[in-house]
Amino acid sequence: MRSALFSAENLEKESQQPGMRLQNSKMLKIELNGEAMARVGSMVAYQGQVQFQALGSGGIGKFIKQRLTGEGVPLMKLSGRGDVFLAELAKDVHIIDLEPGDALSINGSSVLAFDSTLQYDIKMVGGAGMASSSGLFNCVFTGHGRIAVTTKGTPVVLNVDQPTYVDPQAAVCWSANLQTGYHRAEQLGLGTLLGRSTGEAFTMSFAGQGFVVVQPSEEPPVPGSGAQQQQGGLLGGLLQ
Repeated sequence: MRSALFSAENLEKESQQPGMRLQNSKMLKIELNGEAMARVGSMVAYQGQVQFQALGSGGIGKFIKQRLTGEGVPLMKLSGRGDVFLAELAKDVHIIDLEPGDALSINGSSVLAFDSTLQYDIKMVGGAGMASSSGLFNCVFTGHGRIAVTTKGTPVVLNVDQPTYVDPQAAVCWSANLQTGYHRAEQLGLGTLLGRSTGEAFTMSFAGQGFVVVQPSEEPPVPGSGAQQQQGGLLGGLLQ
C-alpha cells in the first residue's frame, strides 16, 4: 500500500524520554510513565495501559471556583504507562517549560495539558471588577514542569515594555507579574471599533516587564456568562 499519507512526517514520533512532545503542530504526544493532567475530551488516541480519571476543575475547591467564575479547566488525570495523543479542534499546540520561580497566567480555554508537578489556581484578573462578561478569571501556573497551550493560528509574543492593550478573548497567556486592568473601549477612544456587535466592548491592559501571547482569533464569549461573571466579580475577593 502506497500513499503520501504514510510519509515520514506523518509517522508517530518516538523518543527515549517520557513526557510531552509535539507529534505535529496540531497534536501533542505524552509518553506517559506516571501521571499527567489534560483537558477533558482532548484525547484523540492512546496506546498502552493508561487510565483516565475525571477531576472536574482540579478538586473541590477549584470546582467551586469554576461554578462561581465560569472559568477553570475541566481536567482529567492520565495515569499509567503508554502514549497519549491530545488535540483540540485542530488548534496549534505549543509547549512551555516552567522553571522554579516562574509564574504564568493563562486563559483557561487555552490549556491543553500539563505535568502533574505543576500547581495551578484560579485568580481574578487585576482591575477587572465586574467590568466584562469574559476573561475576569484566569489560571496561574507555578512550579517546575511542562504545559501545553493551544492557539487559533500562529500567535505573536509581545514584549511588554510600554503600555499594552489586548482584546481579552485574544489573550492566550502572559507573565503573571504583569499588572493588568480592564478598560471600556470608549475610554480608549475605540468606541465600536473592536468589532463587538452586542454587549459592551472591553480591552485588557498590561503594564510592567514581561510578555503577553496574543492569538490571531477571538474566542467567542460563553453564552449566558454575563450574570455568572458578575457573581464571580462580587465573590472574587473570597476566592483568592
